[in-house]
Amino acid sequence: MTYPDRLLLLMVGVGMTLTACGGEPPADSDMPPARAVASETETAPPLPRTVLETGSEYQPLAVVQIAALENPWAVAFLPDGRYLVTERGGRLLRVTAEGGLTAISGVPEVAVRNQGGLLDVVLHPDFDNNQWVYLTYSLGDRQETTTALARGRLEGDALVDVEVLFEQDRRSEPGRHYGSKLAWMSDGTLLMSIGDRGAQPPRAQDPMDHAGSLLRLTEDGGVPTDNPFADGRDALPEIYSTGHRNIQGLVVVPGSDAIWVTEHGPRGGDELNLVRPGQNYGWPRAGKGRDYRTEEMYGEARSIEGLVDPVYEFLPTLAPSGLAVVTSDRFPRWQGNLLAGGLRAERIARLVIENDEVVHEESLLLQAIGRIRDVREGPDGHIYVVTDEQEGGLFRIQPN
Repeated sequence: MTYPDRLLLLMVGVGMTLTACGGEPPADSDMPPARAVASETETAPPLPRTVLETGSEYQPLAVVQIAALENPWAVAFLPDGRYLVTERGGRLLRVTAEGGLTAISGVPEVAVRNQGGLLDVVLHPDFDNNQWVYLTYSLGDRQETTTALARGRLEGDALVDVEVLFEQDRRSEPGRHYGSKLAWMSDGTLLMSIGDRGAQPPRAQDPMDHAGSLLRLTEDGGVPTDNPFADGRDALPEIYSTGHRNIQGLVVVPGSDAIWVTEHGPRGGDELNLVRPGQNYGWPRAGKGRDYRTEEMYGEARSIEGLVDPVYEFLPTLAPSGLAVVTSDRFPRWQGNLLAGGLRAERIARLVIENDEVVHEESLLLQAIGRIRDVREGPDGHIYVVTDEQEGGLFRIQPN
């Protein structure tokens, strides 16, 4: 179904079908094969185009589709105004402002199954000089996979000098809860999330297991000497925080270095957390969600002393993915707000933060463009999102 068709259905009041229970692709289905990309002139339908004019409590908005993509996962911004976008099927694409696509060669081989594949992409903070592109992905085969981090130099239409910087310590069955979000700290260290991998949630409480954690790495994939467990005695040295189910939204606030994350609960219990070094965020011992099969409360209790409670619980379910903080003058009434993307909810939650608490939430783009996989503030001050569907896309949100 095309986006104009979707919008027409919305205007006449016909409900759209939500995909994937719990906000994530079903565990028993593989991703579709990727289609070929010919050149930067390939665009169908003609793009860019305005697909929605809407409003928020403070700002009239227009949503412009820049490119048509297949199950895109993340977007990064090149200095020349073009974009790098990952597709979960394994392609890294350079996208022009007119929607043209070029496939970048040299991408590591990825294990594509369900939620696994080519995932996040970020540029090195000094990309202008070193051209380093960082990628996360699922590494392995149909029996066992792990979450991995690699980097390569972007030269023309290829990644060169590609190297694997980090691989999760323990492989497990493929397809679920890879985490895999990246964000840079102001000191040049790199945060990377790893999900609990789904089948064995208690792994998130094992300090000697990377599953269910947020990691902090050097730019080369090493261990910063000031990590909370850098000596490796009480936990694996890369670990920055533990007790996470599946962080799929991650942002570092400029100026303060505050780390905000959004993560999936089971049925309900989606969380916004403010991460501090060495802390345990509870999963699966404490949580606010319910078991998929029995609908009983998941874990021992909603709150346990010594484990960190979430700052905010998303109600109804968000199935969070993608998180941005607004700093742009283009949205003056939104400055300091968090924008949390939702997969199953097909919306962006605009969160007003005061004294590290959520004091107001507004829904944006509710069921208007599809499952929101990534949300980022661009260098031009606009907000960019990608939608995680076979007929997905890259979109720009701008004042109207």
